Amino acid sequence: MRFEFATANRILFRQGALKEAAPIAASFGRRALIVVGSTPDHVTPLIEQLRAQGVTAVTFSVSAEPSIETVQAGMQVARRNDCDVIIGLGGGSAIDTGKAIAALSANPGDPLDYLEVIGRGQPLQHTPLPYIAIPTTAGTGSEVTRNAVLASPEHHVKVSLRSPLMLPRVALVDPELTYSLPPSITASTGLDALTQLIEPYTCNAPNPLVDAICREGMQRAARSLKRAYQAGGDVAAREDMSIAALFGGLALANARLGAVHGFAGPLGGLFPAPHGMICARLLPFVVEANIHALQRREPRSPLLQRYAEVAQLLTGRSTAGASDAIEWLHQLCADLNVAPLSQFGLTTQDIPAVVAQAQQASSMKGNPLALTTEELSEILQAAVTSFV
Repeated sequence: MRFEFATANRILFRQGALKEAAPIAASFGRRALIVVGSTPDHVTPLIEQLRAQGVTAVTFSVSAEPSIETVQAGMQVARRNDCDVIIGLGGGSAIDTGKAIAALSANPGDPLDYLEVIGRGQPLQHTPLPYIAIPTTAGTGSEVTRNAVLASPEHHVKVSLRSPLMLPRVALVDPELTYSLPPSITASTGLDALTQLIEPYTCNAPNPLVDAICREGMQRAARSLKRAYQAGGDVAAREDMSIAALFGGLALANARLGAVHGFAGPLGGLFPAPHGMICARLLPFVVEANIHALQRREPRSPLLQRYAEVAQLLTGRSTAGASDAIEWLHQLCADLNVAPLSQFGLTTQDIPAVVAQAQQASSMKGNPLALTTEELSEILQAAVTSFV
């Protein structure tokens, strides 16, 4: 057996952990750039706490999923203010933007020198600026991953800036920051987290350390996502979802993903669809397609037992079989009012082009088995039109 596991230099998890950010930042530098999301509710107290530690701060707001141009604008702010520490405070977009700013501000040249797919994919030459990642949603797990996903509108794709050097110095996870999330964001980010637990657990190259993390994360998400959606102030449910999101980030950074993420990259590049909402809508249909394909073509595959274990973790029933996972996920999406992808402009006419791109995606290579063009098309067809 052979596997690898890497994560942020330090992970700090607790209710009220935001108060730890200022002293940690002060140990890294004296001029901070805070990259915030579109609703920076928590930035004012953080700035005041930084000031008390002798750290001056400027903010850079990210109102949508990050693009190369967004990162370049943030780098200009960081350089203009001689920032020596970067803090990402927000959802996955803010955290990925901050991660990219920290990396590229310390390295010469153009972002395309380092980007995958559309760029030259060169390794980073220098260690990024110290980076502290503070999520305010419970979904992407970006606080413990080694890449930043950036959109290139010119190329109609999303690509990664990736390096082991990009793992944050500190991942600071405070469930209190998620209490005010609206139900729709709770649903999409929570299903993103669940996807990032199920796909690494059922991928074609599992990692035993990741497996243990995924089992714990799935159990927590199964018992708490619907509760957090229905009652945002449920402290135990919010804590469970923050742990599930953190564990999903640990999992995807150290194992493979699957067809949900194989589709998510092309869809996110072609349509104005947030990553979490794409994953939320695709998850039950991908799991259904994978289980049925395994039953037809590889009935003795150990991955079918993996899906049975997923079903047992989700339902809490020791007798559950693989197909029970399908029913449970469809019901959860119905309970969380997950809408079809047609709301973002995707139509059935777009399916062939999206499938062609998805078949080339790196995440698709981790799927439990290779799905046919017809099977992939059926997944998208259902995701475009179905509310359940």
